[in-house]
Amino acid sequence: MQLLVIIRILGLLLMVFSATMLPPVLVDWIYQENAATPFLNAFVLILICGFMLFLPFRKHKKDLRLRDGFMVVVMFWFVLGSAGGLPFYLSDANELSITDAVFESISGLTTTGATVIVGLDDLPHSILFYRQFLQWLGGMGIIVLAVAVLPMLGIGGMQLYRAETPGPVKDTKLTPRITETAKALWYIYLGLTISCGVAYWLAGMNVFDAVSHAFSTVAIGGFSTHDASMGYFNNRGIELIAIVFMLLSGVNFALHFAALRHKRLTPYLKDAEFGTYIMVLSVVSVITITYLYMTQTFTSPVESIIEGLFQVVSIGTTTGFTTQEYYTWPGFLPVLLLYVSFIGGCAGSTGGGIKVIRILLLVKQGMRELRRLIHPSAQFAVKIGRKPVPDKVIEAVWGFFAAYFAISALMILLLMASGLNQDTAFSAVAACLNNLGPGLDEVGQNFASINDFAKWVLCLAMLLGRLEIFTLLVLLTPGFWRK
Repeated sequence: MQLLVIIRILGLLLMVFSATMLPPVLVDWIYQENAATPFLNAFVLILICGFMLFLPFRKHKKDLRLRDGFMVVVMFWFVLGSAGGLPFYLSDANELSITDAVFESISGLTTTGATVIVGLDDLPHSILFYRQFLQWLGGMGIIVLAVAVLPMLGIGGMQLYRAETPGPVKDTKLTPRITETAKALWYIYLGLTISCGVAYWLAGMNVFDAVSHAFSTVAIGGFSTHDASMGYFNNRGIELIAIVFMLLSGVNFALHFAALRHKRLTPYLKDAEFGTYIMVLSVVSVITITYLYMTQTFTSPVESIIEGLFQVVSIGTTTGFTTQEYYTWPGFLPVLLLYVSFIGGCAGSTGGGIKVIRILLLVKQGMRELRRLIHPSAQFAVKIGRKPVPDKVIEAVWGFFAAYFAISALMILLLMASGLNQDTAFSAVAACLNNLGPGLDEVGQNFASINDFAKWVLCLAMLLGRLEIFTLLVLLTPGFWRK
C-alpha cells in the first residue's frame, strides 16, 4: 500500500472538487439572490484541505497498483461526500443538520436522488443548481473524469477506472488508451446532456429548469428543482423526452460509442444485455399500464399509458423522477416497480441496481443447472450472445448477488431496530442501495422524517450501491492489508 501516494492523489482530487463550488456562485450572481457565501466558504475550506494533503507529499510520484486504486476511490467518495455537504450545512436557506447535509450530498453524488429537503420551490437557485450539478458529476463518476486528467500529472489511471466503473467485467476498454476511454465516455455523456437540455427547453421548460433536469436525467439521478418533481410541469412532451433520455442513459455507454463510431444501430441490436433491458421494461410497462387501466386509476387510457410508462422507466432505470405518487397506486404496483429497480440499468451506464447483465447471467446459470440435472455428464457453457462467459465471471456474479442481499437484509433489520416500520425500512434500503431515490410509506416523498441513525445507515447503502459492493468490502478483508 503506497499510503503517501494515495494521500497526494486525494489532495489533488479535493482541490479539483473545490472548483464545483464556483458554478453555483455564478448562478447566484445571475439571479441576484445573495446566497453565494456558503459556496465561497466551502470552496476555500475544501481547497485548503486538499492543498494541505497534497503539499507534504507532492514529490511522491509512483504508478498506482490495483489495491491503491480501490483505496483512492473509497476514500475519495467518503471524503467527497462529506465535503460536498458543506454548502448545505452552511446555508441559512436550508438549516440542515450535519447528518442531513451529508445525506443530501452523498445522495446527489451517488445519483440516488433521495432528499431530506422540503420546500425546494422556495430555495435559492444556487442551492438548486448545486444539487443537480452534484448528480451530473457523480453520474459518470468523478474518478472516470479524473482518469483523463491524472495521467498529465504523472498518475496512472487504469486502476482507478477498474475500481470505479460499474459492471461485472471491467477490463474492456473502448479505446487502446485508458485516458482516451475516459474522454470518449465523457463526450457521449456531455452530448446526451446538451441534447436533453435543448429538448426540455423546446418542450416548455425555462433555461434553468432545462439545464438542471438535463443534469439529473442523464445522470439517472432524479433530483428536481421542484417538490412535485416532473409532475410540476404537467407537460406530456416533457415526460416523453424524459422517458427517451432515461432509456438512453440506462444503456451501456460502450454501445453508444460503438453505434456512433460505426454510424449504425447494429451494436444495439446484437447486444444481449440491451435486448433484455428493453424486454424487462416493456413487460413491466404492459403489466403496469393494464392494471392502471383496469383499476381506473386514471380517467383516460392515454393517461394510464403515459403515466405508467414514465414511472416504469423512471423506477426501472433507477432515475427516480415522479409525476404521480406512485407509492399510492393500487395493488401490487408499488412493490413491483421497486423490485424492478433491483435489476436497474445496463453495466457501463449511469444506472444503479444489480445491473441487467448480472440478472441475465444468473438466469442463464439457473437454466444451465436445470439442464445438468437432466444430463449430469454433459458440459454446458453459459453464453452471452454467441460468446461463452468464463466461470470466474459467473462465480463473481453469484458472490455479488449474495453480498447484495445479505447487506440488504442486515440494513433492513438495522432500520427496523431504529424504529422504522417494515415497509419503510425495506423500501428505504432498496431505494438507497439501488441508487433509486423515492421509496414507499414514510420515504415515499422524502427522507426528512426518519431518524439520524437510519440516515447514516442509508448513506452507507448509497455508497455501497454506487461502488458496487465489493469495491468497498474488499477494504475490510485481511488479505487487502497484507503485504
